[in-house]
Amino acid sequence: MIATIQRVDSAAVSVDKKTVGSIGQGLLVLLGVFNHDSTEDCDILAKKVSKLRVFCDEFDKMNLSLLDINGSALVVSNFTLCADTKKGNRPSFSNAKEPQEAEKLYNLFVECLKNEGVSQVQCGQFGGAMRIAAKLNGPITISLDTLQRRKGQ
Repeated sequence: MIATIQRVDSAAVSVDKKTVGSIGQGLLVLLGVFNHDSTEDCDILAKKVSKLRVFCDEFDKMNLSLLDINGSALVVSNFTLCADTKKGNRPSFSNAKEPQEAEKLYNLFVECLKNEGVSQVQCGQFGGAMRIAAKLNGPITISLDTLQRRKGQ
């Protein structure tokens, strides 16, 4: 499972010009689900996202987590994060989990994030043609990959 997270002052996702999720200060989480991912990946990633210290303390040091600031998370499915670009110029998405199974893990990740204590979690529309508007703060953008964590990298 892979997530690209961005620290935001606000973010919103819309489908057909209708807002389906929006947050204030927090993290925009773009989430990709690979073929090899399982429920364990949801738990690993939710723990990391909720506790990642990317928000500034009173000394302007990144010492605070999403939990520390009582921030929000906007989770948006994004199978293109699973792209394989090793050959040619057209990305292959064969490493992405089939949509039905991916959606189950996407929803489980959202629940795991809530279980970690993130009280304000909003979502995009899985598989939808979404538009995202975000006011980045930093910008701070970090990629997290559970496969690397399981390998100890």
